[in-house]
Amino acid sequence: MNKLRRAVFATAGYNTISMGPGRNEFHPKKPRPGIEHYILEAGRGAIQQIGSAEFIDEAVIGNFMAARFCRQGHLAAFLPAVDEALRFKPCTRTEGACASGGLAVYTGIKSILAETAEVVLVIGVEVQNTVKAVYGSDILAGAAHYAGERKAGHAFFFPAKFDERAAAYFARFGQERTRRAMAMWYAQAVENARREPKAQEYHNRAEDLFALGMTPPNPKAFLPNLNIYDCSKVSDGASAIVLASEEGLARLGIPRAQAVRLLGMGVAENDITAAPPELTELTTTRAAVEKAYRMAGLQASDIGVCEVHDCFTISGLLSLEAAGFVGPGEAPDFVAGGETRLGGTVACNTTGGLIGFGHYTGGTGVRQVVDLWRQLTNNAGQCQVKLRSGRRYGMSINMGGNDKTVTVFIFAPAE
Repeated sequence: MNKLRRAVFATAGYNTISMGPGRNEFHPKKPRPGIEHYILEAGRGAIQQIGSAEFIDEAVIGNFMAARFCRQGHLAAFLPAVDEALRFKPCTRTEGACASGGLAVYTGIKSILAETAEVVLVIGVEVQNTVKAVYGSDILAGAAHYAGERKAGHAFFFPAKFDERAAAYFARFGQERTRRAMAMWYAQAVENARREPKAQEYHNRAEDLFALGMTPPNPKAFLPNLNIYDCSKVSDGASAIVLASEEGLARLGIPRAQAVRLLGMGVAENDITAAPPELTELTTTRAAVEKAYRMAGLQASDIGVCEVHDCFTISGLLSLEAAGFVGPGEAPDFVAGGETRLGGTVACNTTGGLIGFGHYTGGTGVRQVVDLWRQLTNNAGQCQVKLRSGRRYGMSINMGGNDKTVTVFIFAPAE
């Protein structure tokens, strides 16, 4: 990817509560907010921080499967409902499975780089607790090649895809050490989420999280290599972030100290009809990360805080290797050594990631950028980390499907 032709900043991020099992407010048999509630809350939460929607030139919304989960399409037309000032302004919807939010950020960045906009509002949203789990699993299978894989696939389709990756990793690099690292990843995710009031696992008060993570998988009820604690939960929620050029930031009157600057990005797509070339590697993620490093002129050793796509504990470990933080087979020791914890070498998923904060699929990529913005502007509250010398940059990795669509962004404090 070419170098950025002008400066792009991110500011005024907002996350809704990640609603779903685990939250005290959630009850599956009681009425819950619809998708429009989350779009409006996230959008208005960001606009409130910039003073007025009049400053916004266009908007983008990322979403995966509202047409099936909520029987609602045409999501871009919800953006004028966020604020009257957005009426008749350009609004676009993006879709790339669980990377839909990352693609929304990418689309907003391109508008600023093309100089067709100076300020862009980006929202990512998904509401999934509208159907029973088995039906939701079938809907989410649309992130894979449905015609080619669904009929022969497991009832819990995507968990089974990453169960295959876990089995391959166990065989290649050792099961016991990997199993323990997966349990540690789960424990770390919940511990971080307990620091963030909007996280889905904020109310989790289990005493021995590692023991839960080590629960033996049950192939009769679920899968042979993953237990339920290895999986992100079903979530409803939305996130919003404002992107701006140098001129746009001046228009908003926001000081640089409250913004982060984009240094590099990488977007990669792979063939959805083809099986992964190697189950123990996220090859598309690696390709996207390498593009972002090249654009930014950075390398893995420069990154101090990272949002990785841990839809499953094993994908968290695989992401660490795809990002180049460690070599193949080394992620379990990296996690076991505490290097991904708050205060570790690379603090990962500081509000809990997909497992701890929640995974409203179409909004996750935006939520990751919001959390990086909060970290790099020292607005992360109880989740704030102190970056180590030489590691002052943040990176987000948002993955769609089984490593098919990936967006990566690298940010630095704007200063």
